[in-house]
Amino acid sequence: MPQGQQLPLPFAHQPGFDPADFVADASNAEALTWLGRTLDWPDHRLLIWGDPGCGKTHALHVWAAASGATIIQGAALPARPPATALAIDDADQAPAETDMLHLLNRARDEAIPVLLSSRLPPARWPIQLPDLASRLRAITAVRIGPAEEPLLRVLLARLVSDRQLTVDKTAQDWLLRHLPRSPAALRDAVAHLDRVAWRTGRRISRAMAIAEFPAAAPDEHLETTDVFPLSTG
Repeated sequence: MPQGQQLPLPFAHQPGFDPADFVADASNAEALTWLGRTLDWPDHRLLIWGDPGCGKTHALHVWAAASGATIIQGAALPARPPATALAIDDADQAPAETDMLHLLNRARDEAIPVLLSSRLPPARWPIQLPDLASRLRAITAVRIGPAEEPLLRVLLARLVSDRQLTVDKTAQDWLLRHLPRSPAALRDAVAHLDRVAWRTGRRISRAMAIAEFPAAAPDEHLETTDVFPLSTG
């Protein structure tokens, strides 16, 4: 390994879902309104859906914390879930349609609130069981839309802070201007730049962003004066 370079730490970064960190935005306003009206959910069910990284998992955790709900992953849906309020993340990944049907029927019969999240609305899930398809189509489904610039800027600053990185404003502005305008794209970009900074011992700068994401702005030239080594003191 060349002198001055470091290997990335082999620890996965775990996102936080603190309610205080959830940012309200026009894109999630309708979902937040519904999440605050649990008693009004038809048949005690609500589904929030949207693109990866739109904040639906964070919103689900916020509701679960306020409601005392048990959080379950759709891919690990138990045959007999607990008799409490339930929050099912990535519900469209549930492998057993009969288990999901029984859960929804039980929740309806026992007035147990169930919040589900998914990438697609229920009408677009590839459901084979007619009874389950009917139950899902009857669920009130609310979309979390694409994030607007103020939310993306707040999210980028938080991603940087969570990883305890130093990323100057010119680099952040470049990322917001040239990367796809989605939270998922920003998360992936910050994670990648974090690994590059650890490996090379360089500070994350606008020049690094240009070098690492050349397809985002092919007409821009790398400015060598924008490259600074990380402080070793």
